Amino acid sequence: MKLSDIIASIGVIILLIAFLLNLYKKLPADNKVYSLLNFIGAGICCFASWMVSFYPFVILEGVWAFVALVSLFKVPRGTSGN
Repeated sequence: MKLSDIIASIGVIILLIAFLLNLYKKLPADNKVYSLLNFIGAGICCFASWMVSFYPFVILEGVWAFVALVSLFKVPRGTSGN
């Protein structure tokens, strides 16, 4: 198993953990931990895809990581952010 395979596997495991926790209602999608797991997992997968020059997945995982990162700093509606 190559290093890129190991790195990608770690990223996928993190993404699947977030997905399963959300699916079984243990971690809601608006929870910061959910967004953090998505950011870390997608970031790792993006890096692994870059390592093997598979650019469609670099774009996919990069956008996924970016959206998760933005959601970490999103202020919920109805609050002032204070």
